Amino acid sequence: MKALLTAALMSALMAGTALADTTLKLVEVITSPERTETLKSIVSKFEAENPGTKVEIISLPWGEAFQKFATMVSAGEIPDVMEMPDTWLSLYANNGIVESLEPYLKTWDQTADLSDRALELGRDVKDTAYMLPYGFYLRAMFYNKKLLAEAGVSEPPKTMEDFAEASTKVSALPGKYGYCLRGGPGGLNGWVMFGASMAGSNAFFTEDGTSTFNSEGWVKGLTWLIDLYKNGYAPKDSVNWGFNEIVAGFYSGTCAFLDQDPDALIAIAEHMGEDDYGVMTMPKGPDGKTFPTIGYAGWSMMSASANKDLSWKLIATLEGKEGNIAWNKRTGALPALKSAESDPFYASPQFKGWFEELSDKDAVPTVMPTHLEEFAFFKDSLVIKTSQQALLGDITPKELADQWADYLTKAQQKHLAKK
Repeated sequence: MKALLTAALMSALMAGTALADTTLKLVEVITSPERTETLKSIVSKFEAENPGTKVEIISLPWGEAFQKFATMVSAGEIPDVMEMPDTWLSLYANNGIVESLEPYLKTWDQTADLSDRALELGRDVKDTAYMLPYGFYLRAMFYNKKLLAEAGVSEPPKTMEDFAEASTKVSALPGKYGYCLRGGPGGLNGWVMFGASMAGSNAFFTEDGTSTFNSEGWVKGLTWLIDLYKNGYAPKDSVNWGFNEIVAGFYSGTCAFLDQDPDALIAIAEHMGEDDYGVMTMPKGPDGKTFPTIGYAGWSMMSASANKDLSWKLIATLEGKEGNIAWNKRTGALPALKSAESDPFYASPQFKGWFEELSDKDAVPTVMPTHLEEFAFFKDSLVIKTSQQALLGDITPKELADQWADYLTKAQQKHLAKK
């Protein structure tokens, strides 16, 4: 009888231990094997510091992540913490699905280390931190020091006018060109940055939803880029170039300038010496401003979480100095912490260019109008087809601008009508 009681007591104790264990669910949506392994490594440290807590990582493939996550939410399978892309934040924050992190930021000992830009973008909806960005995908301009010196360009160009002049000089060298133009997939960023910089504004729409793409300033910017190509200051076949081609065009020494995010550093550093290239703020337009495109992602807590304090601890581990820097070294994003600038990994002159651009009040980060349902088709189909037509002279820059403006005006006014 005593043995039975002892066994029953042990069973009850074991059951109590099992019940005391807590499982947090963490969804990642920008997924790759390397990123997942890095995430597991950071999470394991959180689990070690919080005995009895386990984290279940749910990895969604990026190409299907939006639909899969929406299905999870609809089915009530809501995680505690999720990786939140900038393009999703408005949808989930405005529908009460993510929790405000403001109360936690008030007492967190590392809040002061978050960059102003991280807090600004994390508070994009209702001026409330529904997400903490872990890093930024910000465009800056790579430049080839040897090619510029060979062409007689004494310093990296700071304005679009200087940039065009430097491209002209480099293109006079046999087999060399100024700019690695991205005329194929993913090329919209270049058109937007140069268009907005010439216009002096990155506003995509007027108050009534009319697109600004065919305004005088934007048309000048589009014309400027088309002329750069037509004048032979970009390789002829760059009309079809995507990411891999422009990066290879730069590190092979074919062209002197490349606008890209920090993730391009991985391939460039493998092929070029650290002293052979630099990174600078995007060239500024006539008004002294430039509008580099920026994308970001971060960590959000779901309102339905039954373990909010533990969920915050997980976010704090991921966003804190050790976790944030380890994560961004793998993802290629610029970290969200001020202290990251002193990390040896980010101490190179190349990274300095991005940090300088982030702190430049005249370099205004530009977020694409991803709130539009029609944006994906615009970016990945309409823009590619029509911009290539304009580069090849089949349509004029004004006709290009009119087509984009017409499409986006309809999309924006449809969006406004739903409000």
